[in-house]
Amino acid sequence: MTEQATTTSKPTHRIYIVVGEGKKAKWTEIAAAWPHSDGKGYGISATAIPLQGRIVMREIKERPRAE
Repeated sequence: MTEQATTTSKPTHRIYIVVGEGKKAKWTEIAAAWPHSDGKGYGISATAIPLQGRIVMREIKERPRAE
């Protein structure tokens, strides 16, 4: 399988494993995703594979800097 080129050098999404519900849920980052140049998919680089829980992909947003 060949890897498709991406449009950015930084990932646009983070992928988490979420165990539990509501405010007691534990979110652990397990991967990052980059959009393919054709806009029809994502390349994913994972540091872990979940065995339980659900997987959530969220767009990365800039956090305000602390002054």
